[in-house]
Amino acid sequence: MKNHQAELSFLRKLPKVELHLHLDCSLSWEVVKKLRPDIPQEDYSTDFIAPAKCRNLSDFLKRASSGIELMQTREELEMVTCDLFSQLENENVVYAEIRFAPLQHLKDGLQPEEVVESVSNSIGLCTEKTGIKAGIILCTLRHFSEDQSLQTIRLVEKYIDNSLVVGFDLAADEAGYPIDNHKKAFEYAISKGIPRTAHAGEAKGPESIKETLKCFAPSRIGHGVKSIEDPELMKKLRDDNIHLEVCPTCNVQVDVFDSYSNHPIDYLYKSGISVGINTDARTLTNITLSEEYLKLMEEFDWNYGDLLKCNLNAISHAFTSDNCKTHLKYKIIKDYQKFCPDFDFQVYA
Repeated sequence: MKNHQAELSFLRKLPKVELHLHLDCSLSWEVVKKLRPDIPQEDYSTDFIAPAKCRNLSDFLKRASSGIELMQTREELEMVTCDLFSQLENENVVYAEIRFAPLQHLKDGLQPEEVVESVSNSIGLCTEKTGIKAGIILCTLRHFSEDQSLQTIRLVEKYIDNSLVVGFDLAADEAGYPIDNHKKAFEYAISKGIPRTAHAGEAKGPESIKETLKCFAPSRIGHGVKSIEDPELMKKLRDDNIHLEVCPTCNVQVDVFDSYSNHPIDYLYKSGISVGINTDARTLTNITLSEEYLKLMEEFDWNYGDLLKCNLNAISHAFTSDNCKTHLKYKIIKDYQKFCPDFDFQVYA
């Protein structure tokens, strides 16, 4: 392998897909400084970036409120969205699904519809400018009431055919709250054929994933890494082609695994489960996709073919049209071949 910095610089050029990306946890220093001109960089480092090792997921999520507080007006939502696209453009992300909970952005008087429209319109403009294709996943949260979950899925239904909204998710503190308040919302999503993902198997064990699969029937699972504790569950994920949106650095950060070397992503991937690579929260976790790729190469001896395979896994499970998937697959393979002409991608593509 090339030296660390040279390899990282090269990895930034490769096309990337990111399906698990929280808008409200990805505010760069540059946009926070614009939104809060009086903030010292030291405060940004402590309030917006989580420690390298948190006590648990709940401890990690405490920092999310800092970003949410700065996303309460149309202008703020637009600025944060454009800032995220700048980050994506800097490392050649060609497709992203950006998720957030619209009901968290109403403190200054916005209506939920205004929140969704602001982000969707901003993404549309950013796509025109950068060429990066993107969709929006609206989240309900574990601590939300049943009514709030139903309100969120109806927002998805309202906008899924006339905006960039593409799907529905359940996020937040998996260990602290059961799924009971969200069953009706997901039943409604199933009845309407709305694409679904859900966070599971990160802060809780394989039973959480099984419950999520049974009650929500998602095509993807956010994280899902605790599936390694149950061979039968792993077989089901593989047989049913359930895609895992894996975020390795974040999983280590919230102390699901004590170190990167003990993360099971390599085992999951080599077991034939569909795996994609994600940052989760670019600011809270303080990582880029390129840096995540480099960790995988250095820790597990992954090669460019493995990275390509994970990107193709992700785009195959993206909540977008078949035409878009076909176009992006072709572009990704072509660019990998262009940037890595000496590598044989036949097995991976």
